[in-house]
Amino acid sequence: MPRKVTKKLQRDLKPDRKYQSVLVQRLINKSMLDGKKLTAERAVYAALEQAAKELKSEDPLEVFEKALKNVSPNFEVKSRRVGGANYQIPFPVAGHRQHHYAFSWLVQSARARSGMPYSRRLALEIIDAHNEAGAAFKKKEDTHKMAEANRAFAHFARG
Repeated sequence: MPRKVTKKLQRDLKPDRKYQSVLVQRLINKSMLDGKKLTAERAVYAALEQAAKELKSEDPLEVFEKALKNVSPNFEVKSRRVGGANYQIPFPVAGHRQHHYAFSWLVQSARARSGMPYSRRLALEIIDAHNEAGAAFKKKEDTHKMAEANRAFAHFARG
């Protein structure tokens, strides 16, 4: 069983219906619960529209892409056993993994909010990510801080 997601193992997604964007389709798939894709699609489209309206932007896709860029991590830490001790070693994050983390953090932090419909929670999280605030952006910052704190062990990555 291969442990790394090679190019061959990655699925090619079709773009979503409304914006013709693969990124929006990935957000819909990540938001989906119990196989209810149409429900997830409606919620994501409503969230993108709300976020664009509140940020006074014409293009919801532009708002979403900026939010995604702000939440995508550049570094992550991986545990590596060296000489009987475990070290947290910082590694740069590849493109598809950046998006994986960004989508996961957006959806997790939207679901963690309470007291309103999912589309509203997701819209608020996208707005926060666009403005470099919110739980998903904080998760990225924490990841970067952890990588920075363990930069002394970066030499273990090569070898």
